[in-house]
This record gives sequence, structure tokens and C-alpha cells, in this order.
Amino acid sequence: MTTKEEFHTEPAVPGDKMEGLSLLTDLYQLTMAQGYWKSGRANTQAVFHVFYRNQPFNGGYAICAGLEPALEWLHALRFTKSDTDYLATLKGNDGKPLFDPAFLEYLLKMGPLSLDVDAVPEGTVVFPFEPLVRVKGPILQAQLVETALLCMINFGTLVATKAARICASCLGEPVLEFGFRRAQGLDGALTASRASYIGGCAATSNVLAGKRYGIPVAGTHAHSWVQSFPSQQEAFDQWAKTAPNNCVLLVDTYDTITGVREAIKTAKKLVATGYKFAGIRLDSGDLAWLSIEARKLLDAAGFPDAKIFASNDLDEHLVTTLKHQGAAINMWGIGTKLVTCNDQPALGGVYKLAATMEEGETTWKPCIKLSEMAIKVSNPGVLNTRRWIVDGLFAGDVIWDECMKPEKLWRAVDPADATRTKDMPEPNGKNIVAEDLLVPIFVKGKLVYTPPPLSEVRERTLKQLSMLSPSNKRLINPHSYVVGLEDSLHKRKSELIIKEREVVRKLRAAAEEEEKKK
Repeated sequence: MTTKEEFHTEPAVPGDKMEGLSLLTDLYQLTMAQGYWKSGRANTQAVFHVFYRNQPFNGGYAICAGLEPALEWLHALRFTKSDTDYLATLKGNDGKPLFDPAFLEYLLKMGPLSLDVDAVPEGTVVFPFEPLVRVKGPILQAQLVETALLCMINFGTLVATKAARICASCLGEPVLEFGFRRAQGLDGALTASRASYIGGCAATSNVLAGKRYGIPVAGTHAHSWVQSFPSQQEAFDQWAKTAPNNCVLLVDTYDTITGVREAIKTAKKLVATGYKFAGIRLDSGDLAWLSIEARKLLDAAGFPDAKIFASNDLDEHLVTTLKHQGAAINMWGIGTKLVTCNDQPALGGVYKLAATMEEGETTWKPCIKLSEMAIKVSNPGVLNTRRWIVDGLFAGDVIWDECMKPEKLWRAVDPADATRTKDMPEPNGKNIVAEDLLVPIFVKGKLVYTPPPLSEVRERTLKQLSMLSPSNKRLINPHSYVVGLEDSLHKRKSELIIKEREVVRKLRAAAEEEEKKK
């Protein structure tokens, strides 16, 4: 394994990596933008929130990630002549242009975005319905950024969460992300490597991710190296000569135990030349039994410090099983099931309108989306999340509306069961602290946030997880963390639901009356 502990990358923002990606959106975002423009509502103020509804992997938490790429994209968003020329070629159902030439000219002249964007810093532990990103500003602009924001926050958060779960199952032993070849495309591979590091992985096999993000890189050799030589012993000896300072031998090409014995022969020759033998890698078979037997052989040969690496379609559940069997594995190479999140391939995050303000007005009007499914009824207002920390541990979160003044007593109401409430303690600045999770990223389109180095984001993840109760981190049936709506927000949401349901009832009654008259 080879690592680079410090790598000074160029500043991520401003930069040119995201230039030319303004059309990275769904078509209906652009057609809605044209609709706002045509109806004279382009500058109506709006508030949207990015959030998710269900815990990924049936777990007890998620790790927020994807913010830095998102703000890079937001910072670079400009429509070019090439963009509008392409949009001009799109046709409607009647064969005529889909977009008005005057609207395309409007996009060209729009220039930098003028949005306020607040977000939860990467590496933060988060929970369902909490706003991860809040976008505030002209509704036309706020609508345009939905798709790309969701794409980057959804995938980054999903992979970072999967990585955190895997790393926790390894009980502090290093996890190496080896998923490049199985990732969903080149961009997916880079995103997964970055998010895996945020989630706690120690290194990646992806060299470009190492260069771009300053992530330590790691690698051994493949079975093809062994197969290409007349004998396994010769292959091992040549690898030791080729890479004496990175000598990890893959021992399962033909027979694993034989491979361990031959690796030991090579190791003795390597040590005689003044180098240290790093270890072996197991990539198939009964990893628990093989690692235990390999450990015995290595120790008996005088290599108690040699590491045993393991790979082969591992995830947090298989690692936990291997741990229970006493596997003598020191380092874990995990790829496919990490970067593809095979047991849940999408987070399901959404972007919902929560408040509007017409031109000339000064007060936000809360918006609510109703549904036959209670979980899909949105939360109205200009929302933030306040987190309580008691004696160094997370004690509960309250989603609140910044435009409403909560009572002195902050009461969290379970949105799924209003009879379940929790009164939050009064902060004292000592052992009881309350802090809001959203921080300013853009103010009127101006970037006011400096992304921390990725190593600091990773450390934030580890610290945040240390402040979360072990019961919330269980892989199976984790205890539910307290997340509630602030009492006055809950009451207003209930009132809006009743009001909108009454509107719907009257509309239905009127329609039924019309039907009777026919």
C-alpha cells in the first residue's frame, strides 16, 4: 500500500471543473423556468429545501456529503450561446420551437445566480426531513438548480453513509475503497471515492481521486501478475524486487495456504535486503478460516506485524460476520458494495417548495404539499434544524421556521405521531448546547463559504459519529434518534393541512354537483 498523507490540491472554488455544465438539468426545470418568465413571476421569491424522507440502509443516521461539488457547480452556472443554440433546436408536440427566443436571450443575459444558499457542512450526521440545503431567491433561478443539487447531494450522502457503516463494522481497522472498476461511470467513481473518504475510508485505489482530492491511495497487485510467471514463487519474488516498499502479496491465485507459505519465503528474502514485508491479501474462499490459518503461519515464520488484507464483495454485514468468527484480518479492501450501495442504490432525497414571497411584499407565505401518504406531506416555512448536545452527545433535533418565534421552551413534536413530544433543555453554554445546522454558503449569489480540506471533513464525520449514541449506530434495528417539528411549526402545518383539505373538499363537492346537473 502506498499513501500520501498530505497533498496540496488547488482551491476547489472558484474553478473551471464545473464550467459548461449549465444544461446538467432535467428538461422540465427549463420549461418551468420559461413558464415563470412568461407569467411575469421570474422574480417571485421562493424557498426550497433539499431533504430525504427515510433512513438509508434501514440504519439510524446518514452522513451529509456532496456539498463542495454542488457549490462548485452553482458558482460556475452560466448559460452560453452554445447552450441556448441547442435549446433553440428543441421542438414541442406541434413541431414548433419549445423555447421562446426571447426567453433564451433572457437566460444568456441572466449572468451569475443571485440566490441565498445555506447548507449543512459535509461530514455532519443528519436525519430524515432535516433540510440539508436551503435555497432562497428568485423562483426561476431556484427552480433551475434542483436537479443537479439533488444528484450531487443524494449520491454523495448515500455513499458517505455506506462508508461510515462499513468503517464502523471494521472496529477501527483501515478500510480501503477499491470500487473504481465497478462504479457507475467515471464521474460516479470519482464521487464515490470522495464520499467514501468522507465516510471514514483510509484510502482509495482511484489515483485521479487521490490527485484531485488529496486522498491517500493504495494498491497491491492482481492475479494476472501471478499468472504471467512460470510459477507463483517467481511471481512473488519478482514483485518483491519490483515493489520492495509496497510488498503485499495476493496469495489465492491457485491455493491460498500454499500461497501464504510461498509468500513467507519471499518475505524472508525481502527482509534480508533491508525492507519490511507489508503483508498478504486474501480475495476468495473462507476468509475467516483462511485468515486465521494465515496468521498462524505468518507469526510462526517471524512476521507478527505483517498485515492480512481481505477483499471479495464485502460489506458491513459480511465484515460483522467475519469479526464474530474471529477472522484475523487487519485491513479491508471494499469496492462494489460500497461504491454502488447495492442494497439501496438511491437516497431518495427531494427538493420541495416551502415558502414564497411576491414582489413588493416583505413576508414569507408558507407553502405545503399534500399527499395521500403522510410521509409525503411537506413541511412549510423557511426551515432550519437546531441540534441539542448534552454532555458531549447528540440529544435531539428540532426542525423550526426562522420566520416564527418559538416559545422559550423548545418542544419537539414527532411529525408521525403528535402525541409523542420532547421538551428540549435550556442551553447553558456549558454541558448543554444548541446549534443550528445550516450555515451560509452563498449570499445574494456571492460565495461566502470556504470548503475545508477533505481530511478535515473526514475528521468531522468521525467526531460527529462519536457524539451519536451507540444505540443509534446499530446496523440492525437501530434506536430512533429524536427529530421533531418545533411546536408552533407543527401547529401551523396542521392548520395548513386542514385548510387545504377543506379547499379540496369544496372543489370535489362543486365538481360532483356539476356532474349531477349534466
